[in-house]
Amino acid sequence: MRKLLILALVGLAAQLVDGALGMAYGLTSSTLLLFVGVAPAAASASVHLAEIGTTLAAGVAHWRFGNVDWRVVTRIALPGAVGAFVGATFLSSISTESAAPWMAGILFTLGAYLLVRFSRPLRQRTGAGRLRGRFLGPLGLVAGFVDATGGGGWGPVATPALLVSGRMEPRKVIGSVDTAEFVVAGAASIGFLIGLGSEGFLLPTVAALLVGGLIAAPVAAWLVRIVPAQLLGATIGGVIVLTNARTLLNAGDAGSTVRPVVYVLLAVGWVVALTFAVRALRRTRRARAIVDATATAATASATASTTGTAAATPSPDTTTPAVPAGVVAGAGPAGADDDRLAVVER
Repeated sequence: MRKLLILALVGLAAQLVDGALGMAYGLTSSTLLLFVGVAPAAASASVHLAEIGTTLAAGVAHWRFGNVDWRVVTRIALPGAVGAFVGATFLSSISTESAAPWMAGILFTLGAYLLVRFSRPLRQRTGAGRLRGRFLGPLGLVAGFVDATGGGGWGPVATPALLVSGRMEPRKVIGSVDTAEFVVAGAASIGFLIGLGSEGFLLPTVAALLVGGLIAAPVAAWLVRIVPAQLLGATIGGVIVLTNARTLLNAGDAGSTVRPVVYVLLAVGWVVALTFAVRALRRTRRARAIVDATATAATASATASTTGTAAATPSPDTTTPAVPAGVVAGAGPAGADDDRLAVVER
């Protein structure tokens, strides 16, 4: 019972991170299962079966909060499902260990790019157009295959690639990737069912991960809506860099004295990038506040001017009173001009 409770908490934390950052549910959950001695295929199968429920809840929550671009979802989900099915079916015979360092190097580079990009003020990109299907299709195929064969990887592959394009808001990238993952997880589960049979799924583990993920899904969808894009992008970049640094260090047989130094340097770089991101976010908000205040003042001035002009124009139905003899037209009682002047001065 205690083990299942811990797994439920892991599922909750993993879904909270995945829903807010668009990645890391499979990575976190699979890492724990492998740590306790579960076979890689069984760990990946159990995680993907749990993801059918968590990604469905996450997709609905993201849709309710307006975080989903359905055009992108349809163009990455179907190729992703094909890649996940193939990867799950042949997991026992196809090894991705030789490709892991190359993939980690690519993701590390993308993460570093995101850190640099989101540590500076964001500028609206004009004339970028929409993401094309010839980019989204292969991306979904590769991400789905890596996700099934590695026990996770749909988010780490798809999310940074879409963010780097600069053509989508970070919250819509995350919402679309999470929503498409429902189809990918279903296809992977079918592939594992064919390759491993029903005994390949650890149903108590699946249930525990599912319960924790369902609790966290709506909270994560709300969180990604309110977290500023500046901080979100910098956070995602740091997660990608640190996650893939471990794979690169293992592939390079780095010594025990080198690893701590590398991790410390990367952590310091991440903190510096987040600091610059916060400063850039504050500058952007101050500039936006000034623009909004100027626009409000201009609107108020234009409204007042229009109201004054309308008041000064007599209505056609209004009869102009006769001017008494000896009184200059337009002149008021004695002291009226002084009163108007006093009102203006006050």
